[in-house]
Amino acid sequence: MKDTSNSLELPDPIWTDALTICEDLRAGNVSAEDLMTNIYQRINQINPKVNAIVNLLPEKEAIELARHADSVPLSERGVLHGLPMAMKDSVAIKGFATTLGFQPFAERIETQDSPFAERMRKAGVIFIGHTNMPEFGLGSNTFNSVFGATHNPYDLNKTAGGSSGGAAVALATDMLPLADGSDMGGSLRNPASFCNVVGFRPSIGRTQKNLGAAWYGRLVTTGPMAKTVKDTALLMSVMSGSDISDPLNLSDSGEDFMAALTPYELNKDNPLKVAVSPSLGELPIDGKVVDIIHAAGQTFKKLGAEITYADPPLKGAMEAFQIQRAVGLRGLGKMLDQSVDDWRKYAKETVIWNIEKGQSLSIDEMIKAEIIRTNIYADIASFFQEYDVLLLPSAQVPPFDLSKEWVEEIEGTKLDTYIDWMAVCCMITVTGLPAISVPGGFTKEGLPVGIQLVGKPRGDIELLKIAHLFETKTNFYKMKPSDF
Repeated sequence: MKDTSNSLELPDPIWTDALTICEDLRAGNVSAEDLMTNIYQRINQINPKVNAIVNLLPEKEAIELARHADSVPLSERGVLHGLPMAMKDSVAIKGFATTLGFQPFAERIETQDSPFAERMRKAGVIFIGHTNMPEFGLGSNTFNSVFGATHNPYDLNKTAGGSSGGAAVALATDMLPLADGSDMGGSLRNPASFCNVVGFRPSIGRTQKNLGAAWYGRLVTTGPMAKTVKDTALLMSVMSGSDISDPLNLSDSGEDFMAALTPYELNKDNPLKVAVSPSLGELPIDGKVVDIIHAAGQTFKKLGAEITYADPPLKGAMEAFQIQRAVGLRGLGKMLDQSVDDWRKYAKETVIWNIEKGQSLSIDEMIKAEIIRTNIYADIASFFQEYDVLLLPSAQVPPFDLSKEWVEEIEGTKLDTYIDWMAVCCMITVTGLPAISVPGGFTKEGLPVGIQLVGKPRGDIELLKIAHLFETKTNFYKMKPSDF
């Protein structure tokens, strides 16, 4: 039952899925103005409750941009022509502030688009704001001193996850048809799990690099988020492609991702081989999450896949992740030292701790992390000679109370740092392999739990097709939050 506490009844979205609305916008069957009006009607009533979209463009300006989009000849319209989007608050968009959730950056107005935003604009996107994120994108709980906390629409007292939490909530509540995010240690996968949407972490180099280093210790990548795998593939077709400024770029055509619009084709003579790892061998995982992973394995088995319980070779992965993450934050600390007076008085304690960890690293530790990561890649490449996909949790716990900054204990195991409760994603990040979180089910309390699927080296498209297969069998994505 929808919340009708506002004076105006909440209108239904005029789109059923992003793929169809984008086709209709390109063909002129739906006007960008009508879509923009509908989206603002929903944002105006929903966003005050969940706080997902920030730095929102005034409605009149957004409507004017939509009218301009409607005047563009059909032959000149891009794949995402006339589609309103709010990019994550780490993506520079001309005319908007990019705050990174950090108070001293609250008024930092951009004078030009980042390369990523420029690519989206060329595809026809209309930018209407940003989506909320934790300070500097650090921590899988979306809150900051600039905009406050983002609430989970399935339970407003729970976290939406992070760091792409605002994006996940905007999708789950149908305030936006598509959203972008980024992922270092689970920032696409974790909020997708917590909000019953899809978050796709592509292979490193598959999408344009945003912030951070381009060579050593590259952990972060941008990626698409959507309600379904098909819509995720649509956005991925725009986000991917050639980028000569990126030394690790995988320059396959973005159009190739449209192949993922059809599910994986099962073959009885050569069945899909699924490795199931409920805990990556030794990680503490909430029992409710483990139950859903087992159920997902059975779903694949019923589809005709071969199921084997097997843990991937990831020795030292968390150590390598912690070191290489801290190396990147060492650079952030230097930037803050040069640009913000006494920046520590604004930053949250976990950010300060992580930056200082980076500053204390030795050269030997950095080299060790690179060697560990190199060995892991060789080992897991061999692992995927036996299996087509790895199934594991997207998060070690269901959505937790928003008042808690991070999970300190799981199933009686105490965790040392604010990163450890997301090790199930961090360890996969180290491999550089494509990974996706898709809706996997719900706890008895009605909280979403995602499953994480990991694909072969550079097997992004095949992974999307496998995820699409699971999605079409289960349809968990259709279970929307009741009040929105």
